[in-house]
Amino acid sequence: MDTHINLEATAGDTRGLSLAPMRELLSALGDPQADYPAIHITGTNGKGSVAALVAALASRWGMTVGTYTSPHVERINERMAVGGDPISDPELAELLSHLRLVVDHIAAHPGSGIHTGSGLNTGFGPPSWFELVTAAALRWFADAAVNLAVVEVGKLGRYDATNVVNSRVAVITNIGRDHTDGRPGWEAEVMGEKAGIIHPGVTAVLGPMAPELVEIASGESPGDLLVAGEHFELEENRPAVGGRLITVRTPRARYEDVYVSLFGAHQGDNAAVALTAFEALAGCVLDEPLLDGLGEVTVPARFEVVARRPLVVIDGAHNPDGVAATAATLRDQFSVSGAIIWVIGIMRDKDLDAMLAALEPAGARRNRVICCAPRWPRALPARDLAAAVRNRGLDAEIADDVTGAVDTALASATAKDAVVVTGSMYTAGEARFHMAAHDR
Repeated sequence: MDTHINLEATAGDTRGLSLAPMRELLSALGDPQADYPAIHITGTNGKGSVAALVAALASRWGMTVGTYTSPHVERINERMAVGGDPISDPELAELLSHLRLVVDHIAAHPGSGIHTGSGLNTGFGPPSWFELVTAAALRWFADAAVNLAVVEVGKLGRYDATNVVNSRVAVITNIGRDHTDGRPGWEAEVMGEKAGIIHPGVTAVLGPMAPELVEIASGESPGDLLVAGEHFELEENRPAVGGRLITVRTPRARYEDVYVSLFGAHQGDNAAVALTAFEALAGCVLDEPLLDGLGEVTVPARFEVVARRPLVVIDGAHNPDGVAATAATLRDQFSVSGAIIWVIGIMRDKDLDAMLAALEPAGARRNRVICCAPRWPRALPARDLAAAVRNRGLDAEIADDVTGAVDTALASATAKDAVVVTGSMYTAGEARFHMAAHDR
């Protein structure tokens, strides 16, 4: 796998991408994605949470559900699961070994027609790391005879390797500033790429967004277009012990006082989108026992409370909107009488100043910031992060790595304090693994 380009690690230029190589690879695997319907999910934030919520509803419905999400928090196995269980090491090894044989055969016989049926050499290079993992997941889902695949886009949508699935419902959670330079018109450009997962005739479900962005989605010719605030609405969204209580009006029903076991007001929006998407797939009103599944959802590194006294939260927020949601959740759903100790590691291609500004409503100006860098090629050096923190008038400490930052925070925290690890999913993953390994 390490011999194949990993665009997650390099954030390489996406111009000139094509789905043709992915389609050829899947053709060589027997087109497994055609064996089951899919709900396909994109958006700047909330994709993973919506995927988990939809999967919970589908499982309660009695479906065998395959979920594909990215990136992983600790282990690659997390990216693909059936019935909530990640793929085992032996199964993953067998899939990747088979994929290697297929890729080697295609490379050795480019004119064989095995992948296009045309007998022509199309001249595509080796598949990327993400294409291989996606192909492995889609093949595994077919082998497991899933009734539904819930598939999260890796990046944008139109040319993402996942955009080959047999989608019945396409979801766009929201449009925020990430992976963009922020020049005028960026919202429309981002929406144009994400709307590419809306295939003609499918049902499209859109979270809260501006009318001009809805118009872009409409241009993709969906069979039905369901828009937050128009066709469905989150009428109530209240804090509850361990999560939220929401009331959602959908095209078919009004679901009152539904418990969602995820923290943060933004998870109310995600749950409304998930309810509407699954209702559209099911084609009927969802009964109360089915909705109880939303109260059993856990999503690693999405405002995940891993300890109390002191409160320790691991959150993979990686852009300004995500960090703002983290800060708001901490403020609105928890009472921290002591200090907030932030452990932050960020990728160098992010809007650093906006992310740091998003922390301030939760009290960062009164508290500590420990800067670190996860072991990832795109990570911003801790010293550069610390300089930006100090430029905002905040005190900053520098740790050698994520584990050192976590240890420093925990060693100095009192029972009244909160330790919040955030800034990147890679930072969150390293912190989570370290705490679990040391039983903390």
